[in-house]
Amino acid sequence: MPGRFEGKRGLVLGVANKRSIAWAVARRLADEGAALAFTFQGERIEGNVRELAESVSSPLVTSCDVREEADCTRAVAEAASALGGLDFVVHSVAFAAAEDLEGRFTDTPRDRFWMALDVSAYSLVAIARAAEPHLAETGGSIVTMTYLGGERVVPHYNVMGVAKATLEASMRYLAWDLGAEGIRVNAISAGPVRTLAARSISGFPTMEAIVGERAPLRRHIDAGDVAAASAYLLSDDARNVSGTILYVDSGYHAMGM
Repeated sequence: MPGRFEGKRGLVLGVANKRSIAWAVARRLADEGAALAFTFQGERIEGNVRELAESVSSPLVTSCDVREEADCTRAVAEAASALGGLDFVVHSVAFAAAEDLEGRFTDTPRDRFWMALDVSAYSLVAIARAAEPHLAETGGSIVTMTYLGGERVVPHYNVMGVAKATLEASMRYLAWDLGAEGIRVNAISAGPVRTLAARSISGFPTMEAIVGERAPLRRHIDAGDVAAASAYLLSDDARNVSGTILYVDSGYHAMGM
């Protein structure tokens, strides 16, 4: 439905390259008329993000270390200023050390456990807090990205599963807190998507194969499917949807075996 986001303005966190889920979401929103600002973390991906942002005529690309409160506040303020306000935020940020995505969860060291939760879950809280006054003015919305490993054991997903469980609970509490100001907060639980980040999960090929075999629709999803669902949740079509996890996994979450 072209035009759903005409006049809408949003901040997108988590684009790393053209295969990122965050980029698929951003491109879908831009195609439907949204004006977008982007963040990046680290010089290694800055060039990629700037090139992609330029392709959708973004007025702002700014750095943001989500573990730093001041950085979150600054990045959101810069986005609101550059865009003339904020109607939505796309949060697609997650990180765990590669060595913690193989072997046993039990062996996760304390420092890397808290790092995974800080980056992957608390970042949503920090960004939502910074965005609240801007989104309250527009009755805006936030969408974040999760995975079934936050609800059930997925071998090798390990500490990231714990982080996603924390993210999902945080999403629901944020939906309650911010709902008083008309702000909606939701999550997409996507099936396995072939991103560069997914390659760091040692069991990813098995995860993908099992979903293709056992999901009711017997097919894989791609980043475009996540983008379409995100656009729905961020649009006025979902004006009474909040505190919800929308599964985009060919129905795999419904299966017991």
